[in-house]
Amino acid sequence: MRDLPPLHTLPAFEAAARLGSFLAAAEALHLTPSAISHRIRLLEEHVGQALFERRHRAIVLTATGRRYLAVVREALLRLDEASGVLRAPQRERLRISAAPAIASKWLVSRVTAYQETHPDLEFALATATGLAPLLAGEADIGLRYGEEEWPGLLAWKLFEERVFPVCSPTLAAGLHQPQDLERSRLLRHPLLSWQRWFAAAGISHPEPSTGPLYEDALLMLEAAVAGHGVALMAASLAMPYVAEGRLVRPFAEDCADRSFYVVAPPAIQERPAVMAFVRWLVRNAHDLV
Repeated sequence: MRDLPPLHTLPAFEAAARLGSFLAAAEALHLTPSAISHRIRLLEEHVGQALFERRHRAIVLTATGRRYLAVVREALLRLDEASGVLRAPQRERLRISAAPAIASKWLVSRVTAYQETHPDLEFALATATGLAPLLAGEADIGLRYGEEEWPGLLAWKLFEERVFPVCSPTLAAGLHQPQDLERSRLLRHPLLSWQRWFAAAGISHPEPSTGPLYEDALLMLEAAVAGHGVALMAASLAMPYVAEGRLVRPFAEDCADRSFYVVAPPAIQERPAVMAFVRWLVRNAHDLV
């Protein structure tokens, strides 16, 4: 960059070429006409060629001036754009890792509603069931289903869950009392206890050891819709399917289970915009279930 021209001469050159007058350029840049004239001469001395033809009450670009103007104008535009990006408020990015079912059936609509009033917060959503993304620093907050203890993480309870069986309308037609489930194909999830529900329904029956085991509650819900068996499911995830008529509750009995939590590494407390979103989720969770 040893051959750069005096940089303060370039806006004067561009303005004079664009406006066709040293006087007009001076007014646009809030300078005197003599200052514009001086800067143009300095630039011409630097490049070693005339950039303008001076005519009576007019200036006209030379062939060299026209070629140089294209380069100068492009450089000034790029500098202006880059400066505008730096001046603009930076959007903060929030990476959320959520269990697939709560992400699709509960979280997505809430994120959309929040972003309408907080456009400077950019959301990136991914699905996972374990804690690895949070512990590895790949996610800022997570939504998980579990007990009160979350080693190494902060936790805020969203809402407690009630669980109950759901199945397709076709399967429900053959279920008349909870005892009928002893002969049914039961879909299982590692965090949901059939034995606990059986006890609430007044049945002494052990935890089933057969039947498909689903790590993803959303897949289990879709399997139930397809008639593959009866699923024990958390109310917040099952009710949208029930409301649509895709699944039915064959029995009224339900029971308390675990809770959904927002979990995050302790460092999240240093990010006010993220903490504001967490507090909003917790504050409104009971109204949004």
